[in-house]
Amino acid sequence: MKKLVIASNNPGKLREINRILAPLGFEVLPQARFDIPEAEEPHFTFVENALAKARHASRLAGLPALADDSGICVEALNGEPGVHSARFSGEPRSDERNNQRLLERMKDRENRRAHYYCVIVMVRHPDDPQPLIAEGAWHGGITRAARGSGGFGYDPLFWLPELAKTAAELAPDHKNRISHRGLALARLVELLRSRDYAAV
Repeated sequence: MKKLVIASNNPGKLREINRILAPLGFEVLPQARFDIPEAEEPHFTFVENALAKARHASRLAGLPALADDSGICVEALNGEPGVHSARFSGEPRSDERNNQRLLERMKDRENRRAHYYCVIVMVRHPDDPQPLIAEGAWHGGITRAARGSGGFGYDPLFWLPELAKTAAELAPDHKNRISHRGLALARLVELLRSRDYAAV
C-alpha cells in the first residue's frame, strides 16, 4: 500500500476518500497523524487553496498528499461565498450562522441559481510540477427556508429541482454519488488510472 496524507481531519471526508482510493493501493492517513497544522488559505480560487494545502501536507509529512477545497457559489452574489464559504459569517465557523447570512443576502433576489464546487489536488511530492487536479460541480438553487436535517454546510438551503429536495434531505449514499465531491473523486480515480499513479 502506498501511503497518502490527506490535508484534512474531517472523519467523514477521510472515510469517503479512503473507500474510493483503497482499491487503487493507497493507505489514506489524516494530517493529524503527523501533527500537521491547517495550512493558510489566502487565495481567491479553490484550486490555488487546494494546491497550497496539498503542498503543505506533503512537505511536513514527507509523503504524497491530497487536498480538496470546496464551497458554494451563488449566481446572484457574483459567486459568493465561494472560497469563503466556511467562514462566510466570520469566526468561529458556524454552519447555522453561514446559512442565516446567506438567506439574508438572498432575501430580495429572484435569481436563486447556485452550485457547489469542489477541486481535489494530489501531489507526489511538495514541489510536484504536475499535480493531479480533479473538479466537480453540483448545480441547484437556494431555497427561501432551510429544509432537512442531514448533510452539513449549506445543504439545508441547496435545492435540487430534479429531486424536489434539498441536499440535507438526501440519504448520505445518494448524496455522495451525485455531489460535487463525489464527482471530483470519481474524476480523480480516472486520472490516477490513466496515468498509472497507483504504481508510482
